[in-house]
Amino acid sequence: MKELTRMSQKCGSAKAVQQANAVVQQRTVARRQTKLMAHSNKRVQAAAAPVLNTAESERIFAEAQDLLPGGVNSPVRAFKSVGGQPIVFDKVKGAYAFDADGNKYVDYVGSWGPAIVGHANDEVNDALKAAIEKGSSFGAPCELENTMAKAVIERVPSVEMVRFVSSGTEACLSVLRLMRAYTGNEKIIKFSGCYHGHADSFLVQAGSGVATLGLPDSPGVPASATATTLCATYNDLDEVKAIFEANKGEIAGVILEPVVGNSGFIPPKKEFLEGLREITAKEGALLCFDEVMTGFRIAKGCAQEYFGITPDLTTMGKVIGGGLPVGAYGGKKEIMQTVAPAGPMYQAGTLSGNPLAMTAGIKTLEILARPGAYEHLERITNKLINGIMDAAREAGHEVTGSNISGMFGFYFNANPVNNFEEAATSDAEKFGRWHRGMLEQGVYLAPSMYEAGFTSLAHTDEDIEFTIAAAKEVFKTL
Repeated sequence: MKELTRMSQKCGSAKAVQQANAVVQQRTVARRQTKLMAHSNKRVQAAAAPVLNTAESERIFAEAQDLLPGGVNSPVRAFKSVGGQPIVFDKVKGAYAFDADGNKYVDYVGSWGPAIVGHANDEVNDALKAAIEKGSSFGAPCELENTMAKAVIERVPSVEMVRFVSSGTEACLSVLRLMRAYTGNEKIIKFSGCYHGHADSFLVQAGSGVATLGLPDSPGVPASATATTLCATYNDLDEVKAIFEANKGEIAGVILEPVVGNSGFIPPKKEFLEGLREITAKEGALLCFDEVMTGFRIAKGCAQEYFGITPDLTTMGKVIGGGLPVGAYGGKKEIMQTVAPAGPMYQAGTLSGNPLAMTAGIKTLEILARPGAYEHLERITNKLINGIMDAAREAGHEVTGSNISGMFGFYFNANPVNNFEEAATSDAEKFGRWHRGMLEQGVYLAPSMYEAGFTSLAHTDEDIEFTIAAAKEVFKTL
């Protein structure tokens, strides 16, 4: 109207007024049409599947094919089991990951577990910035090693003495040597579907018999390296008893994931863990919990505190590094004093106990020790996994799954999953489609149905609700 008045005053004629009225009407109609088109576009965008632009990820990964075996430095990153090409990360913060194309994801991999206080946590970062001013590696003792050792010993029931290394694989291969050195026996029992790193002795495929000797599961591993590795079915105590009976007085120890995270997510039966503790003690063998994944994640004192079962030895990693490469093994002082230089079993590492890794681990454990930390992990993870499974069932899919604190998993399977063999009956093809659909919705999950998922203190209720809403949309498309 102001424009109409100005035109009328300027032109001073009825014709000008008519022209001004026409202009106003045209603009009013145009505005209405624009609003209608915008509203229509919103409806179309809401109904259409999101388009994930991964051009830059594809470019970087294509270049990597000529530089790295398979384009990656760890096999599962290659997305072989879910199809498509991997997402190339650019940065992470809190509960989120950002890829090379600028896409943002709610992240449930968390660097495969270490990011329990959230990615790039400000307190951890500040501690690291201060520590790096003093140097990244000493190759000599430093007091931070003592501080970290005290934190581990105070928390973990089985640990009276600890040795730090640089990876979970290194911790597990070292503890294997320690079990043999301490007992004088050579045979080890492991379980199908439990992963303990890529040392030769552990790369074993389980046989069908209760006392089947392991066969190498990778080219390059000599049969002699696995000849003393015996495989059993997880959660099957009778099979373990039969193996002990068939190898009387020859078994050095039993190693297992107290909660399996490398066959998806498989909790143990309480009587299974109790039975392992009883039979190893009776037979003079050592019991080792591989807590590289569960350590400090499902409870302040690890899985052994959660289940009330104290092993002789424990391996650790991931969380205790706070995002830096760290591993550790520990146990009763009597056993650990077998390790050089206290004893004859040799093991060493140039970067073991380096000040940066110790600093990140100390600060991470400090944050986890604060009131409400594990309660938060339990609450949001329980909400997440129940929400996902409810959404799946509402859409007509058969699923099974669960969580313990900040660790979770589910399978497209109508039946409960108690071991690797049962996990393998799940619908892997459907999982692959689910994984891709969730990526397109802005949710980053482990690219394999045989990997557990992880939450962190940085995940909020809003993140969980966003993920469940995304899951509902994806399940409708499967």
